[in-house]
Amino acid sequence: MNASELTALIALATAASFTPGPNTTLSAAMGAQAGLRHALPFVCGVPVGWCALLMLSALGVGATVTQQPALRTLITALGCGYLLWLAWRIAQAPVQLSALNTAPLRIGFWQAIALQFVNIKGWMLSLSVAAGWLNTPDDLWARAAWVLPLMAFYGFSSNLLYAWMGSRLREWLQVGGRMAWFNRGMGSLLGVTAVWMLLTTMGGA
Repeated sequence: MNASELTALIALATAASFTPGPNTTLSAAMGAQAGLRHALPFVCGVPVGWCALLMLSALGVGATVTQQPALRTLITALGCGYLLWLAWRIAQAPVQLSALNTAPLRIGFWQAIALQFVNIKGWMLSLSVAAGWLNTPDDLWARAAWVLPLMAFYGFSSNLLYAWMGSRLREWLQVGGRMAWFNRGMGSLLGVTAVWMLLTTMGGA
């Protein structure tokens, strides 16, 4: 991989990873509700799931998924339905510190991996990365040795940052009704993201 390819990949990884989305929203919400340690299984699961998705796209599975209307619709419906359920969970989360320690929103390592596979936008992005940087069968694994660690690093770093920011707000959010408004805001953001994904995906089908 030459320098220009690497620079372009870093730019894409930065834009894709650090802009708000379902993963970063969930990381921030869990960090705010129960602290950074509570969010770590999810933070670690996201890059694992994303890299698995990327390799499946590089091996041709991604094209099959996105080019089959019925399968694409199923993945979109499952993903959006799950995100809307999580949005409701966030909006209804406890608002007192004592309650947060007993029943916070929790999305574990394996759930984080599974979430990547029902995100049709994740499939589309993985296809773009595979087409741009993993499109040469002769040196696929050599290129993957560069691409996968880099994408995993950005996926982990972005979600860790959002979870950390959420955790830093935790004490401040305990004052008055701030936590309730935060939960509703994060839930609404996730819900809007799910609906946007549904509309844009179906509109482009």
